[in-house]
Amino acid sequence: MFWGSRTKFCFPFLFISPNRSYGFANPDYVATADTGPAMFAPPAPDSTSPSAPPSSMFDNMPGYEGTLAGGGGGYLPPPMPVSPVQPPQPGPEQPHWNIPSITEDTARDAFTLYASSKCCYSKAPVKDGIITNMEAFNTYRYKLETFTESRSTQWAHEPYRGQPIDAYAQPPPGPWDISAKVPSFFQDSKEVIKVPYTSSVKPCHVCMGMGQKPCKNCAGSGNKVCWVCNGSGYRHGNGRCHSCNGRGRDNCHHCHGNGVMQCPTCHGKQQLLVYINLSIQWTNNCDDYVVEQSSGLQISNLSKVTGKELFRDSQYLVYPLMGFPDVSVVNAAQRLVGEHVSRFSQTARILQQRQIIELIPVTKVIYSWKGKSHIYFVYGNEFKVHTDNYPATCCCSVM
Repeated sequence: MFWGSRTKFCFPFLFISPNRSYGFANPDYVATADTGPAMFAPPAPDSTSPSAPPSSMFDNMPGYEGTLAGGGGGYLPPPMPVSPVQPPQPGPEQPHWNIPSITEDTARDAFTLYASSKCCYSKAPVKDGIITNMEAFNTYRYKLETFTESRSTQWAHEPYRGQPIDAYAQPPPGPWDISAKVPSFFQDSKEVIKVPYTSSVKPCHVCMGMGQKPCKNCAGSGNKVCWVCNGSGYRHGNGRCHSCNGRGRDNCHHCHGNGVMQCPTCHGKQQLLVYINLSIQWTNNCDDYVVEQSSGLQISNLSKVTGKELFRDSQYLVYPLMGFPDVSVVNAAQRLVGEHVSRFSQTARILQQRQIIELIPVTKVIYSWKGKSHIYFVYGNEFKVHTDNYPATCCCSVM
């Protein structure tokens, strides 16, 4: 059935006496004032009707045959480069990798701040403890970033308000032929572009091109059972209900008594502009490797601090690390570079890579207090302190 702007329903009349209160339990029963007719509300329309557009709604665009509605086809593999790709070049000259350990004064100041931040820690170990040994552990963190661009297509639609229609005017450009401004490297970003020469106009599939839909709140009748008299038209014996004036039903406030509402898909325009959207996603893909060190400090602590940057190399494809004194970092760098190229080049275009090496200073401090030996760690550029067993704690009480 097609719905007009003021659709009404006609049903057999059933007369009831104005001098009797019926108290109907059926909410679809309608009573009119005094001797007026009553009618039954129509059955509610199927609220589960499909809202997804049919496949016939979309044109067969050359180069976009696998595109589906809402996000079909997945990511599109990038085309082969026209010119040979320049091989990666060795990075800048390697600096002197080893960094001296922190001074005893720095270690003591860090320990003082740590103890002061704990309300239940006595300051005695800090004041009276004697540092007997300090050992530096050069802990390296290698980080590889691969900045990629991926593209996907999907059919989309919007209410038609006279926008240009260009489908089949000429073949649309390929997904990777559409130009887009690349954002700053190594920053995630996204852009959606309407593909040229794919726009056409179709009748709205939700309202069947009528611009309106039956109001689901009143089942298209324009009125609902009066909540005061429960549809009987009477209150307190034979008294007529003043809320509905004896009708038993009130106008639906959702549709203002019209029985229909504007189609939410086409916004009452009856037609949709159908086109292909190109979604471009720029992603900074990161992996890192932290060298296992034998100091006794857990690696999880190091994720909370920064280190001193020793090396940085950024180019289209980075050159595998060479000449680093820790062979585990060299092996990790070679493995990650190979994995990134293999993982991302199939579904995305690699735009830039960057590799960074940080030295996270870790100093193991051994000190003596009251004849016993204790340990704490100072690590990171922030000089954070960690100890498993502070020797002088107390219980706090609130006075």
